[in-house]
Amino acid sequence: MSQTHDAVQGNAWPRDVFEAKLRALGARYHIHHPYHRLMHEGRATREQIRGWVANRYHYQVSIPIKDANVLANCPDPATRRLWVQRILDHDGVGDDPGGIEAWLALAEACGMDRTRVAAEADVLPGVRFAVDAYVNFARRASWQEAACSSLTELFAPEIHQQRLTGWPDHYPWINDSGLTYFRKRLSEARRDVAHGLTVTLDHFVTRADQERALEILQFKLDVLWTMLDAMWMAYVEDRPPYHGCPAVPEVAE
Repeated sequence: MSQTHDAVQGNAWPRDVFEAKLRALGARYHIHHPYHRLMHEGRATREQIRGWVANRYHYQVSIPIKDANVLANCPDPATRRLWVQRILDHDGVGDDPGGIEAWLALAEACGMDRTRVAAEADVLPGVRFAVDAYVNFARRASWQEAACSSLTELFAPEIHQQRLTGWPDHYPWINDSGLTYFRKRLSEARRDVAHGLTVTLDHFVTRADQERALEILQFKLDVLWTMLDAMWMAYVEDRPPYHGCPAVPEVAE
């Protein structure tokens, strides 16, 4: 009886059910975080918008590094030919300056110092820790697991569209030219989803594998949520890292 029960539990979900379970995790996407709701509803201050742009830059520059790790671990040339486009989208190629440059343009459109943002001078420790954990996961995982972790792209088009629709009215002080990044990602994210989802559905075919894929996607959702938790503490609660600590004393050499 126990063996029969175990066998039933071990059955893989049909492909459509597995995909539906992956998509259901969109309920935990960071679009639902109070910080994102604050921005979407037009209630964010300039400091809060700028804090988000400055911190999110560390994520933007880390994405092509994450994708380079996928390529480094992938032995299949056909997959590499498709996946490398993600790096080009961010780093730029030919006449396209790429998404990282578009993010710096967003920073400038928000009245921020481009050089300071590029130097990551204002990145919070919690944000850096979460993003770096994501890159390290992609470095150590199989390429299929790293590809699966990118599936938060399933939920990204909605969040980009929200910004394009709402920000011009809510935040007219942001120059419209700075929204180019979000316009580009609308189509890029949909293309990337089609490939990443196919990889995941094709590779994770046993019940145990499928449950592992859900764990991986949840990990990535944790990364994105934790980034916003750190920003909320710093820019909404006004409790940045080491708030209330005494100054580090000078030590004579």
